[in-house]
Amino acid sequence: MQLETYISDLLYRYECVTVPDFGAFLAQRVSASINEATNTFYPPKKKVSFNEQIQKNDGLLAHYIADVEKIPFEVASSKIEKRVNSLKSFLTQGETVVFENIGELVLNNEGKIQFEPTYNLNYLTDAFGLSQFVSPVVTREVYKQEVEEIEKVIPITVTQEKRKSRPYLKYAAVALIALTLGGFAASNYYVNQIEAYNQMAQEEAAQQLDTKIQQATFNLNALPAITLPVKKQSGNYHIVAGAFRVEENCDKKIAQLKALGYKARKIGVNKYGLHTVVYASYEDRIEALNALRSIKKTNNQDAWLLVKELD
Repeated sequence: MQLETYISDLLYRYECVTVPDFGAFLAQRVSASINEATNTFYPPKKKVSFNEQIQKNDGLLAHYIADVEKIPFEVASSKIEKRVNSLKSFLTQGETVVFENIGELVLNNEGKIQFEPTYNLNYLTDAFGLSQFVSPVVTREVYKQEVEEIEKVIPITVTQEKRKSRPYLKYAAVALIALTLGGFAASNYYVNQIEAYNQMAQEEAAQQLDTKIQQATFNLNALPAITLPVKKQSGNYHIVAGAFRVEENCDKKIAQLKALGYKARKIGVNKYGLHTVVYASYEDRIEALNALRSIKKTNNQDAWLLVKELD
C-alpha cells in the first residue's frame, strides 16, 4: 500500500495527519518570503514537519483509505499497521525511508526519527499556480547635488533704449483689428448657414428612412429546433486542477483545460471560499487514479484526487 499517497492527499486539507504508532506529519502555513542575497521570491506555502511523539490514532487516515478503497475501517487500519511495522523494520536496519513529495525519514544515533522535508509540492491550496522566481537586480542612479556656493555672480544689466516715435504704426494696428473683426463676423455667418443646411438635410433623410421602414415587410420563418445530447458527468472521484478565489480566473482555467481535451468543470466552492476546478469526475476509483497519474506526467504535477459526493 502506497501510504505516502494518502498522506499527501490529506495534507492539502488538514494540518495534522497521524500515522498510528508511528508519528504525525504536520503542515504549518508559512508566509511569502524574499531571499535578499539571491533576489528570489518564494510564494506562501505549507511547511511539512514530522513529530514522532504524536502517535494516537485519530481515525483520519484510516477513514480516508477506507473511503477511497471501498473497504471496511478495520481492514484499512490493519493495512496501516502492517505498513508501519515494515517502515520501522527498514529504519532499524539503517535504511532511509522516502515518502514521495513529502520527505525522507531516517534514525539518528539516539534512535530517534529524523525528518528532512522535500518541497516538490506546495500543499497550500491558496497558493495554487504560484511559483518562486528570481528578480533581476534593480540598479539605481545616484545623482550628486552641487553644494558649493558660487562665489562670483555676474549681474545682468538692462539698459533702456530710446525708441523713435512712429505714428503710422498706430493707424496700421487699428486697420488690422477692424479687418480681423470683420473676418470673424463673416466666418460666423458662413458657419451658421452650413449648420442650418446640414440640419435640414438630416431631417429629410430621417423622414425618408422612416417611410421606407414602414413600407418594408419581413417574413421570418421559424427555425427547426435542434436537440443536442448532453452527457452529465457523475462520480465521487474528482481530479482537482486548482482552486481560485476569483471566479473569472476559474472560468479561464476551465477554458484552457477544455481546449486541451479535458472535461473540465466547476464543482462548487470549498470551505475556504475557493472555486474548485476539476479535470474530470469518475465513478470508478481505479479509473480515476490512472487518469491522475497520466495528468501528473503530462500536464500538472500538482493535480490531486478529491473524494467527495456532490449534491
